[in-house]
Amino acid sequence: QVQLVESGGGLVQAGNSLRLSCAASVRAFSSYGMGWFRQAPGKEREFVAAISRSGGSTDYADSVKGRFTISRDNAKNTVYLQMNSLKSEDTAVYYCAATTRYGPTKYGYDYWGQGSQVTVSS
Repeated sequence: QVQLVESGGGLVQAGNSLRLSCAASVRAFSSYGMGWFRQAPGKEREFVAAISRSGGSTDYADSVKGRFTISRDNAKNTVYLQMNSLKSEDTAVYYCAATTRYGPTKYGYDYWGQGSQVTVSS
């Protein structure tokens, strides 16, 4: 089983930055592709970013490309989401997820964290 715990969310003004972390409790973290998703009030959950097992490949939603950066530290069993130039429309609950699929991928995530609220005030 994989347990994922997000941290780093909060309230931030538009234009500022925030970094989310996701710590994984799993024996072989480097065997999992990782992703970040988000869900805004009244909307469906959407893909944000994904990173391959080694960290060598990444993929982003068009809405965050150039502003967000996903990275991972396999020695620390942690994946990060650096969010710059935040906008009010980035307000959502952010979830990290793990997949056994080769990545980066938008699909096939088997394990999910509880989520971390990010609120961007304009």
